[in-house]
Amino acid sequence: MVGASWGGMAAMGRLLEQLPPEFRVPVAVVQHRATSSMSGVMRNYLASRSGLQVVDAEDKEPIEEGKVYLAPADYHLLVDDGILALSLEAPVGLSRPSVDVLFESAAESYGPGVTAVVLTGANSDGARGALAVKGAGGIVLVQDPEEAERPEMPEAVIRTGAADGVYRIKDLASWLTDWDKEK
Repeated sequence: MVGASWGGMAAMGRLLEQLPPEFRVPVAVVQHRATSSMSGVMRNYLASRSGLQVVDAEDKEPIEEGKVYLAPADYHLLVDDGILALSLEAPVGLSRPSVDVLFESAAESYGPGVTAVVLTGANSDGARGALAVKGAGGIVLVQDPEEAERPEMPEAVIRTGAADGVYRIKDLASWLTDWDKEK
């Protein structure tokens, strides 16, 4: 699971371009964006940077290996035992989609099998979800705040004590690639 806000599209592009095309772990992404943002812009940008298949998440879609699922603008993205779910529930912390909602649903469904990554952003979305992932036995990684365009999201997670590691993007990609090979 990956969450990002301000500066996240560029950070996600850098992360995805460093993951090998044979990366098997499915990736669900919440990127804060305007409700009016055109769905194809982010997908096309990230797909152009990655050897992985990047798609807009659809409600009730089965999760497949090697795909990157993007939360649509103005919908929460949740995972539930191998299935994606979209929700129009109220914004959480002014955000819909919310990183916390994604992380909490993943923690509930997959427990210790979840790895959550928090990238750049200008609020604290993801901190509560990171605690849920950590509490379920999962792994929480954050982008180095010094590298982030906006450090507030990574710093909020670090302050919770839930972060298992703080990495630059290139090192996050290496960590994820090694983790995928071990699975």
